[in-house]
Amino acid sequence: MAEIKNYTLNFGPQHPAAHGVLRLVLELDGEVIQRADPHIGLLHRATEKLAESKTYIQSLPYMDRLDYMSMMCNEDAYCLAIEKMLGLEVPIRAKYIRVMYSEITRMLNHLLWVGAHGLDCGAMTVMLYAFREREDLFDMYEAVSGARMHAAYFRPGGVYRDLPDSMPQHQPNKVRSAKSIEERNRNRKGSLLDFIDDFTKRFPTYLDEYHTLLTENRIWKQRTVGIGVVTPERALNLGFTGPMLRGSGIAWDLRKQQPYDAYDQIEFDVPVGKTGDSYDRYLVRMEEMRQSNRIIKQCVDWLRVNPGPVITDNHKIAPPDRESMKTNMEELIHHFKLFTEGFCVPEGEAYAAIEHPKGEFGIYLISDGANKPYRLKIRPPAFVHLAALNEMGKGHMIADAVAIIGTMDIVFGEVDR
Repeated sequence: MAEIKNYTLNFGPQHPAAHGVLRLVLELDGEVIQRADPHIGLLHRATEKLAESKTYIQSLPYMDRLDYMSMMCNEDAYCLAIEKMLGLEVPIRAKYIRVMYSEITRMLNHLLWVGAHGLDCGAMTVMLYAFREREDLFDMYEAVSGARMHAAYFRPGGVYRDLPDSMPQHQPNKVRSAKSIEERNRNRKGSLLDFIDDFTKRFPTYLDEYHTLLTENRIWKQRTVGIGVVTPERALNLGFTGPMLRGSGIAWDLRKQQPYDAYDQIEFDVPVGKTGDSYDRYLVRMEEMRQSNRIIKQCVDWLRVNPGPVITDNHKIAPPDRESMKTNMEELIHHFKLFTEGFCVPEGEAYAAIEHPKGEFGIYLISDGANKPYRLKIRPPAFVHLAALNEMGKGHMIADAVAIIGTMDIVFGEVDR
């Protein structure tokens, strides 16, 4: 009689459901997972090492490329760590802009997550719906920074510039009729804040559409209910944060527990799950999008009536405005020295963490008093969650491994930093 043995199977790194370049070595008994061994390092970017040879401001664009679904959130943690070491006070208007764009980023992340997770589990339509809304959010990114994804908009001491008074409009072309162009420009007639405000009014309807597509869909529930269950105790022991922790029923959110920027001025709720399975984590993220929409609306209302500076007036840290740079010798020198030498940070160390869409994202900086970090260490949430893949996958089928990777919301830029 043939000897029964386990099979070893490579899942990824080229698998579309690997969410990057994850190589998963699965040990299988038939189609049941006995062991899942994640192999990482195939996208190693050396961000932490590169930062040691760049000035503080030159390292900022690297942050966008860590988790490339949550660009401005990464920048926020980096700027907060630098500001902590400098003892720098950020203008209140800049804090509200940071909060607004952090929540826009959270929606960008969760929309891609629900689309990709749905696709992994066999639901095609939700991806198309989610990407429709991401286009508007990318337009908001582009309006303030000039870039659709890698914005480099948050700066130590505030944000790069104030919100523009007008939105770019669609131009007439051969493909679309004048009536179609007019309709597409309908919500672009005013300022950026008007455009964002219009989006916050439309978004709850879109979210209801996703719920209609997925929440009570029996196939979706078969693929997610009871899959990858993590108890509250294990979630804490494994170092889970963000929706992975809240999905297990623990209401831990850095925006509430350790407020930063202007989160202590804003009202919102923290959704938590009950059973700690993939379905609960889906519901938590869906409700987070609704709360993000609520936060953005509050920021828009505040920013409309509170003008003011959006970056520190310390020109050793932030550049002077162009007019004074071209008419004042001291400001020209500040500008020149800032972009050639950067600024020096006092000796010491600091850790700053934010409630990133995926969990706790932290930046640990050590300075020796120079114009570049002595050491930079990044604490990415997805890297920690990936360590639990073996525990969450054991006893499930191969197809469930895809759902478990999806529920973790892994992006490899930050795992292989």
